[in-house]
Amino acid sequence: MQLIIAEKPKQAEKLAVPYPSVKRDGYIEIKPCERFPAGAKLAYAVGHLCELQEPAHYDAKWKRWNYDHLPIIPERFDYRLSRGKSKAFQVIKKLLNERTTTSIIIASDAEREGEAIVRLILRLANNAKPIQRLWISSLTPQAVDHGFANLLDGKETENLFHEAMSRACADWLIGMNASRAYTTLLKKKGIADVFSLGRVQTPTLALIVEREKQIESFRPETFFEVEADFTRYKGKYINVKKQTKITDRELAENIVARTKGTAVVATIDKTEQVEKPPFWFSLSLLQTEASRRFGLGAKETLDIAQKLYIRGWISYPRTDSSFVSKDEASQFKAILKRLLKQPEYTELTDIVTQNIVNNKRYVNSAKVSDHYAIIPTEEAGAVAKLSGRDAQVYDLIVRRFLAAFAPDARSEKTEIITEREQDRFITKGSRSLELGFKQVLKIEAKELDLPSVEIGQQMPIKSAKLLEKQTEPPKRYTEGTLILGMKTAGKVLENELQAIMKEIEGLGTEATRAGIIDGLKRRDYIQVKKKEIHPTAKGRVLIEAVSGSILASPEMTAKWESRLDQIGKGEASAAQFVEQAKKLSQHLVQDAKTRVEQLEVDPSQVPAKRARGATNRPVGICPVCQAELLDRGKFYGCSAYQKNNCGFTLPKTILGARLTQTELKKVLANEKTKPLEMKKNGRTFRAMLYLEQNQLKFEFVKGEA
Repeated sequence: MQLIIAEKPKQAEKLAVPYPSVKRDGYIEIKPCERFPAGAKLAYAVGHLCELQEPAHYDAKWKRWNYDHLPIIPERFDYRLSRGKSKAFQVIKKLLNERTTTSIIIASDAEREGEAIVRLILRLANNAKPIQRLWISSLTPQAVDHGFANLLDGKETENLFHEAMSRACADWLIGMNASRAYTTLLKKKGIADVFSLGRVQTPTLALIVEREKQIESFRPETFFEVEADFTRYKGKYINVKKQTKITDRELAENIVARTKGTAVVATIDKTEQVEKPPFWFSLSLLQTEASRRFGLGAKETLDIAQKLYIRGWISYPRTDSSFVSKDEASQFKAILKRLLKQPEYTELTDIVTQNIVNNKRYVNSAKVSDHYAIIPTEEAGAVAKLSGRDAQVYDLIVRRFLAAFAPDARSEKTEIITEREQDRFITKGSRSLELGFKQVLKIEAKELDLPSVEIGQQMPIKSAKLLEKQTEPPKRYTEGTLILGMKTAGKVLENELQAIMKEIEGLGTEATRAGIIDGLKRRDYIQVKKKEIHPTAKGRVLIEAVSGSILASPEMTAKWESRLDQIGKGEASAAQFVEQAKKLSQHLVQDAKTRVEQLEVDPSQVPAKRARGATNRPVGICPVCQAELLDRGKFYGCSAYQKNNCGFTLPKTILGARLTQTELKKVLANEKTKPLEMKKNGRTFRAMLYLEQNQLKFEFVKGEA
């Protein structure tokens, strides 16, 4: 009998759907069937069951944050069970050790972290039984059964585990040493706060701080344009380079003064433009579009996509590809048929008629690595069954998919050059010829009709005016544009590293960027105001301290990700990589002292943020990742925020009402609190609190809404 180990309970439930099964205590039993003649048992983790030991495990002196005790470099790295995860581990270990269990199937997410989650469990349980790997990008019954019919040998993906472990150990070394070094040294400068550093987090923060400095140092420049009214249309003055911008006021005023009388149509240029449907979504493209369209945060978008994936409605969301392979293309007909039955999309039936099976803009196996683009599956559900943000993100994915099957959009662009003696004026117009895919995406055509005129036609000048304008500063990042900024961060590096960054697509991965941004918010390095990201005083102090070091540059990530990729392919040594990280940790500790000593900073600019009343005692289980939820003083927070960037928190006080640990337990159990007295805008009311999609919601007591 085979033991299948999934990453999460809901994932396990989906994996069991194609087969006759019964739920047991902590696992699912699959009855004997065609795919599993002897039956199988399907156990599950609850996210990361294992974690790296804390520094004090290796040496008691490392329990305290003391610069003189740095660097922290263990001879080996040990793992432990995460708190609150013992039950899940014991269930798996018991099933693993049963005599009837002949082999293991790793069925976690098909990527390096999913590989690590299960293999660490197997390592702690001293597994010696053969391993196979389920490798799928969709949780539909068809995809699941196809995956179990085509299992990989465990050795084929073992290097992904070595890659994940190398990254985890190296990041632990850099994070522990750099964070403790800068925190203790800045404390001597009078700044009593905890400064967390990391090889992706810190250069990402540097991007934000650098953009803020550009905005602050920006000095607007005045420029001018001259607009002439030719009675039937308007045009702007252009120079020999076809530029409308004039920096000399006197020149602009002279042009206005002489623009009178009659002008003549010199040229009319009409061109047809063809616009192809957009590529399908990778995770970063989805996050960027959801931010632009709906103002959604990167993590919120990922969380919604993950829920849709678990439901079996969309393919695996943590993908960096916008393409699918020929295998997935074989499902297009079934997916289209299912989607076009929905009332929301029925009207598109006569539009999405293109055959794209051989269109390399979408079907290109060479550009699909571990996972293909985010698209609906053949089990895609009705958007009407969703609400709010979930419906918006799902509709975004569905329409993006459908748009690929629609014709190109065609428009006619018209450019008229009107002359008066030596002065030339440009007028541009646009007319839609065919909306094509834009009908699917609900994009309105930008029409700017121009009158019918002929070359040589005389045009009376009705008036001319001076337009005074100013250059604008760079825009602050939104979460969507920061995702793109992280992807292109390598452009500041030298050519060799630029090539590496282009290959690995910048800072972080599709799966981690949202967590990095969320971590910056949680650590009070950035604030989001009206969708724009602002660095805090604390964030600016840290970047000032590390400015010019490898910690603030994408360089380290470029080199590391290149080597990690080689480890994942079996082309580089994991042990050598970790040894290099140890040497770098020593350098960073020494470098930090020099940098902070030279730093000029006013401690009053960074108010202490230490939480009063924080006990760091467990108060429950995080509903997002199942790690422990801790008492953090003014709030309850997930204990795994450093390990896997889980940003789940709950406030202790909501509109004057206190969320006690008794009421917290109800909330975490998906129950409602007792009616709590709250105040808002001078009005007192009572409401019950509950969790919905991991967000705290209100239910007003009847008659008090």
